[in-house]
Amino acid sequence: MNAKKSAGRPATKPARLKNGFYVGVKNKGMSTPVMMYSTTREGMMMIAQKYGVFPEKEVVIMGEHKTISG
Repeated sequence: MNAKKSAGRPATKPARLKNGFYVGVKNKGMSTPVMMYSTTREGMMMIAQKYGVFPEKEVVIMGEHKTISG
């Protein structure tokens, strides 16, 4: 009885990112980061500094995301 149950029905639409700046934070050894969002570049840098002091965290600055409307 070690059957792993799924968390629910999978999403039908792809996730859409907001316009802004993103930082990926993960624990060392983990495969996927938690994406953190800020509307400003200064906010993005503050998030990176806040989590960068922990030795068990890996911080990756993802950069700016802008949607192209057309």
